[in-house]
Amino acid sequence: MLTHIAIKDFAIIDNISLDLHQGFHVLTGETGAGKSIIIEAISMALGSRADTTYVRSGKEKAVIELIAEVDNPAVLSILKENGLGEDKTLYILREIHAEGRSICRVNGTLVSLSFLNNLCRKISDVHGQYDHQSLLDPDWHIYLLDEYAKDEIEPVKQEVSRLYEKYSRLETERKSISDAQAENVRNRDFMQFELNEISEANPRIGEDEALEEQLLLLQNSESVYSTLSEVYGLLYEQAPSSQDSLGRSLKLLEEISSYSKEYAYFEETVSDCYYKLDDLRSELRRAKDSINFSPEAINETMKRIDLLDRLKKKYSGTIEKVLEHKEEIQKKLEYMDNSDQLLESLTKEAAICREQLHKACKKLTALREKAAKKMESDMARELEELNFKNTSLIVSITPLEDHGETRYTESGCDRVEFLIITNKGETPKPLSKIASGGEISRIMLAFKSILGDYDHIPTLIFDEIDIGISGVTASIVGRKMKKIASTHQVICITHLAQIAAFSDHHYRISKEESEGRTVTTIKALDQKEKTQEIARMLGGLHVTETTLKNAEELITESVL
Repeated sequence: MLTHIAIKDFAIIDNISLDLHQGFHVLTGETGAGKSIIIEAISMALGSRADTTYVRSGKEKAVIELIAEVDNPAVLSILKENGLGEDKTLYILREIHAEGRSICRVNGTLVSLSFLNNLCRKISDVHGQYDHQSLLDPDWHIYLLDEYAKDEIEPVKQEVSRLYEKYSRLETERKSISDAQAENVRNRDFMQFELNEISEANPRIGEDEALEEQLLLLQNSESVYSTLSEVYGLLYEQAPSSQDSLGRSLKLLEEISSYSKEYAYFEETVSDCYYKLDDLRSELRRAKDSINFSPEAINETMKRIDLLDRLKKKYSGTIEKVLEHKEEIQKKLEYMDNSDQLLESLTKEAAICREQLHKACKKLTALREKAAKKMESDMARELEELNFKNTSLIVSITPLEDHGETRYTESGCDRVEFLIITNKGETPKPLSKIASGGEISRIMLAFKSILGDYDHIPTLIFDEIDIGISGVTASIVGRKMKKIASTHQVICITHLAQIAAFSDHHYRISKEESEGRTVTTIKALDQKEKTQEIARMLGGLHVTETTLKNAEELITESVL
């Protein structure tokens, strides 16, 4: 709720402030004192468009400060998400400069006008000749209707939301696969070519390094063969050969090895050399005999190296990457082979879900139509009590469509709009087409009476609500506002004593002369002053014992 308002250099307001509380607030005063100007200032603080004509003559800017206490989780979430603090006390500052500039601050931080407007729509509703009215927004009507019959509608609405989320997910998956198929048709031949290319080459990890080593050997095969042959001859074929010499040396050392550990060591070492050399014999022969002098072998090896180099260059540089690409292509091609079946399955599942969603939406529509009839009946009673003759509310429920097809949303497939008939024989019109701000305010009052606390907007501000009414109707209006104030903070401008009598907090707005200029002042009235003010409203400038007594009776009768 709003707790404090300060207004400076706004129209004929020099500098005023007032503290607000829970309950029913009434602002009264003579015509031209500035009551509606105060509401206009509040409306601008809440995000309505700035009008530089309201900047006090001779001043650079008008300043409106507003403090509110908020406990709406949605509002607190918006503040936190936008880095505007987590405190439940909300500070709003609006500056309107004479040259046309406008500044909006929330908790000391600059914000856009649209942000301020959207935020404040959740904390206050202004009804009168201003644009800050949720009831005039058709997008809000479906929410109000659903809240009006929440016990019946909410379970079905949740089911619709669940099915819509599921259907949307299935449709997204189906479309993704369908689009992928179209793309894959263009890419399939190319992917198959790459798979065949890699499969035919059949590269193996480490093969490129082995081939480089093999090529080096082939290119130097004559030199290698000559060297290995000479080594083999020296070790095993010449007379005496190295192996023969080692064998003779081993026999001699065996004869003396028992004489000392040192000789035994000599014998052991020569023995190792002899048998290692003997083992090397077959390996040297195999290596020598395997030397290939074929130019064809060199050519084939070079071709294989070139093939692997091309693959590595094409697929990120290593044989490992080449094989990873092959595996990726195989998976994509397998997915393509299975996508038809998957698409068919998703299409069937989406169709079943759509049918379930359609049935749930139809059920939701039926519940809304039932609730609409009851709302129309309740509103007819309320409007009649508020002195609306031949006036009725029409709750229009029409299907949402796109190009002739039903359009589903998480809230169903309905468009709800409140229409009004103000004279018999006329066609229903949107609420925004009603000319009188007073009529709009009283229609909103009727809505608030039947909706109770459903709209979750804590502060309601009414201007011009008493235009065209008097007597019993005024008392009914006051009583309804008092009742609404049990769950909301209500602020109302009125010229009627029958309404003012119901107030919990009464403020008198006056116009005075100060230093040659007209200024607006505001005063919170105590009980005695309230009685005096209501007596003035009943009898004009001259308060008499009779008007005082009538005022006291009105106040006594206003107790609910």
